[in-house]
This record gives sequence, C-alpha cells and structure tokens, in this order.
Amino acid sequence: MSKPRVLIQLDSDRHPSSFDALVAIDAGVERLLPYGQVQPEEVTSLVHGAIFTRSPQELSNTALFIGGCDVARGEAILAAVQQAFVGPLRVSVLLDANGANTTAAAAVLAAARHADLDGATAVVLGGTGPVGQRVARLLARQGAAVRLVSRSLQRAEQACQRIRQAVPEARLEPAACSSAASAGAVLTGAHVLIAAGAAGVELASEQAWSTIPSLRVAIDLNAVPPAGLAGIEPTDKARQRGQVICYGAIGVGGAKMKIHRAAIQRLFTANHLVLDAEEVLDIGKELGLT
Repeated sequence: MSKPRVLIQLDSDRHPSSFDALVAIDAGVERLLPYGQVQPEEVTSLVHGAIFTRSPQELSNTALFIGGCDVARGEAILAAVQQAFVGPLRVSVLLDANGANTTAAAAVLAAARHADLDGATAVVLGGTGPVGQRVARLLARQGAAVRLVSRSLQRAEQACQRIRQAVPEARLEPAACSSAASAGAVLTGAHVLIAAGAAGVELASEQAWSTIPSLRVAIDLNAVPPAGLAGIEPTDKARQRGQVICYGAIGVGGAKMKIHRAAIQRLFTANHLVLDAEEVLDIGKELGLT
C-alpha cells in the first residue's frame, strides 16, 4: 500500500497561508503539515523528519513547500533545506514565497503570447520587489533586454546585481522613476511592460504607457486600486487598448493558479526536485500557457 502524499508547509509568517494550503489540497495533497514562523536555522529537524521516516523508495510521496510573505527569508529557508538533505535522502521542494515564482511565471508567459521575448526590450516597474525581481530574472532568461525600474536607482542597481548572480548573461539596465506621470521616460523603446509594484500604488499614468509607439503588451500585477498601470482593469485578459494588448492581475491569475497546482503535483513525481523560478516557468510552458 503506497504512502499518502504529505506536503510539509514551511511558512515564514505567523500563520501559514490558508491560500497555499487550499491550493495544495486541490492539487491532490492528502496530508498537509503546516508550520508557521519558520526560521532558516530551525529547518534541519523538520527536514530530517521528512527524510528519515520513509524508505528511499517512498520519499517521492513527501515534499516541502516554502511560503510566507518574506521572499528573502524564503530563499534562506530553501538554502537551509538543501543543506539539511543527506546524500540521496531528500525530498522535492517548491519555493513560492509571496507567490513570487508562480505570479512571475504567469506574467512572463502572458507576455510571450504577444511578443518575441528574445531580443525584446522589456521594462519592469517595481522591479526591486519580490515579484518584480523574479519577472526581470525570467525575462532575462528568455533573452530580453530588461530595464529594471525603481524609485531608487541604487536599489535598482542592487537588484540587477542579484539577478546577474543567477543569470550571468542577463542584459539588465537599472533605472529610476519618481512618479507615475514621468514614467514615459523609462518606457522609451519598450516592447513589453510589466508592473509589479506594491498594492495600490500607481507606477505609470495611462498617458505615459499608452503613447509608447513600440509597446505591444502591458501587464499590471496589482489588483488593488489604484492600478499600477492606470487604465488597465484587473480583469483585463488580452484586451486590446489602442495598439497594446493588456492584462490585469485577475487576467493572469488563472494561469498563475494552474501553474501553482501543477508545481505542487510535480513535487510528487520524484524526490530530488528543486522548483524555483526557472523550473516553475518551465511547468507553465509544459501546460501550454505560452
């Protein structure tokens, strides 16, 4: 008799995410073990509990999910998890803190439906945030020249440096923009625009983005009014506004959910998988979301 599929939810927040728990259950997880306020230095015993209680042949029925609002802590937890594995005694693990990987993958795949990313110029507003950095990283992997924009040029430069550690060949340009009305200056020559800023913060006025002649697709990942890209509705899904194809947060949300569920299911196909941004994007491609 096969062992039940058990997902151990490692969440940096006080209360493990009910959203992530429900997605896991809908994805076929039979037992969910949620832990909150997880610190990187505390994961070794949790990992050892996962890898030493089942035979090597049964380890593919156990997996780890790393969530929480703090993506940097999630990355630290992932590193600690991998260090805690003992040779072949390991289980598969998915990092999706703050939904950064699944959201970024859904946004990049939406953009790819309407623009050839290889060689395109892409602008990421709010590029220093957790989702923005993942979006910029995935766009760079696809061959785009990425202009990463923040209110602070220094923070934009630091984010570019972090991305280059993962993608040495990335073509990245840090840029600063102080107001939504002046965003047109950093959008010059853009084919793809993705806004990944904080909820309820307008990053570009409609006049700023809608008058860029080269722009083909614009995606706003903010679902809380006001829109990050003024004039784009959260429910927009491949909606034509002028010459630009537009997506809102809900418009890419369906793809994000499909990727999230599929990534959870993928964890139980083997015991050695590490699913980070690139692997999550590949799952979206396999689902035919391009």
